[in-house]
Amino acid sequence: MSATALAGCSTTSSTGGSSKGPILIGATIPKTGPLSSTGRSMLRGYKIGIDYINSNGGIDGREVKLIIKDDEGDPKKTRSKLQQIVSNNDVAMLWGSFSSLLVTAGSAFAENQELPFLGSTFAYMKPHEQKNYEWTFAPFPKSRDIARNTKLWFDSLGPNSPTRLAIWELNTAWGQEMADYWAQTFEGTKYDVVFRETYSVGTSDFTTLISQTKAKDIDALLSNPIPPDGITAVKQMASQNFSPKLVDFVRASDPRAWTSALGKMGNYVGSSGVGWLAGLDTTGTDALVERYHQQEDVEAGTVPIDVLGDAFGLTQVAAQALQSAGSTKNTDIKDALLQATFDTVLGKFGFTDTGMPEPGQLVPACGQWSDGAPMLVYPQTDGEYAMETVYPVPDFGSR
Repeated sequence: MSATALAGCSTTSSTGGSSKGPILIGATIPKTGPLSSTGRSMLRGYKIGIDYINSNGGIDGREVKLIIKDDEGDPKKTRSKLQQIVSNNDVAMLWGSFSSLLVTAGSAFAENQELPFLGSTFAYMKPHEQKNYEWTFAPFPKSRDIARNTKLWFDSLGPNSPTRLAIWELNTAWGQEMADYWAQTFEGTKYDVVFRETYSVGTSDFTTLISQTKAKDIDALLSNPIPPDGITAVKQMASQNFSPKLVDFVRASDPRAWTSALGKMGNYVGSSGVGWLAGLDTTGTDALVERYHQQEDVEAGTVPIDVLGDAFGLTQVAAQALQSAGSTKNTDIKDALLQATFDTVLGKFGFTDTGMPEPGQLVPACGQWSDGAPMLVYPQTDGEYAMETVYPVPDFGSR
């Protein structure tokens, strides 16, 4: 990956904003709390991206520095920590935390401050549609993209693909949105949603839901639980001998904690809403994987999880926008985000005027855990970190 691909070519002048000293960027991450496992991977992706930008000359010769604080997975602390950063530093932009809940909290603050805001791991669409975002941009597949890609993934499995589907709808705004997009996407096709039921964040007993779903003789189970709930659900599915032919747990199966908590039980659980996986053939993926394996605490052969690439892709967007703007002035950066086309590990895309990727431009990766590693299964590539979808998956007793 060239410096041009990540940060753009060096320019000879800047217009607006300070043209001296480092470019400061503020962000929060859940370093502690229930989302800390994924937060740490996101932070690593940010740091690898920043290091790559600076090792290739920075932005117009200026070093990029990231000021980061722990939001503990709490949206109120997300806002207060960003306030601390902005009050004490002249930042050019802000970056989001992990999950739609924390990203929307950060974006609300950024909109009030009129600061360009980039939020990854942010599939939720309704805030873009209802809040008239002016400064918020989400370099990440949205609910519509995930639902469309779920069907494409299932289509790729051939005539024996799963046709009887169940949706476990998380009782949150994004949970409803995601369930609605799945239902709408499969309506009128060979796929039939034969069961749809809600559950709440923090559910500790899935036994009734499992029994109800099991009685419907489903092929595939779709949901977007938070990681701790997804882990709880799989443990109870195993104890009740409930093994659908395919389990698609968007978000829950993202962190490394998935395989450390579940071991072999977690194998073959997939996600159709992954922004990035190491098996993709996209701009910057080889450089990212190489730099990831150079980290002192990374064991040889470890396959990186998706959030690493989602975060790195955000740094690519930030660098290309700053380079295109030729300035750290807020309006110049905003205009660059609206006008440029970005070439990243996530793919090539531009933003709509509501801050979402243009429809159809970002194709999410679909992955399955295999032997404790997150492997790309769709779209198919011949990369080292890709494999064919395991379908139907072995029952829990055979994993």
